Amino acid sequence: MHYEHTGRRSLAQEGHHASHYLYHVFISFDMKVRESDMPDEGAWESFFKPYELINTMGIDHTISDVAEFGCGYGTFTVPAAKAIRGVIYALDIDPNMIKRVKEQAGRAGLSNVVARCRDFLNGGTGLDGESVDYVMLFNIIHAERPTEILDEAYRILKRGGKAGVIHWNYDPSTPRGPPMAIRPKPEQCIEWAVSSGFTLVVRHDLKPYHYGLVFSKVV
Repeated sequence: MHYEHTGRRSLAQEGHHASHYLYHVFISFDMKVRESDMPDEGAWESFFKPYELINTMGIDHTISDVAEFGCGYGTFTVPAAKAIRGVIYALDIDPNMIKRVKEQAGRAGLSNVVARCRDFLNGGTGLDGESVDYVMLFNIIHAERPTEILDEAYRILKRGGKAGVIHWNYDPSTPRGPPMAIRPKPEQCIEWAVSSGFTLVVRHDLKPYHYGLVFSKVV
């Protein structure tokens, strides 16, 4: 899932879903969520070609372990799990999303999906430092405190590891996506990532609605 809020919200909910704007507000003292535009699962998946996107973002058999921040319905979790040779840690603040990802992984016969319910903005991922090869930050960088998300991604990445950022284009005509007031431009994401220590490797135009950025943790 992914996050924002109107009085303060949490993160793992920001970038995914809503038929209309479904504002998922979690009653939890630490949690701050941002406005989440989450359609139902079928509508959400219609905006992507997940297998093609995973390949374009450099997630393949050369990658061992992956962490996914805000896994939502598992739209990208299952394709990534099939592509890599290690484990994918699928993290989300919403227990219903974690349940859904586990169901998806079971149906696909995958044993390398570890789905965990985490408020990773306020409590971190719980993963060891320099423990994964790739971090997936898909439709989540509009969260409050985006540099803290990127700092945690940097911490858990191995040296030479990659972080992939995908987000809705900065364009009010897109069929979904967070409000323009909190929707980041690619240049803003790059600035945040560089401030966390990353180096930009490549930028992708993920037509029709998204852009992709791949960053490296320089050795």
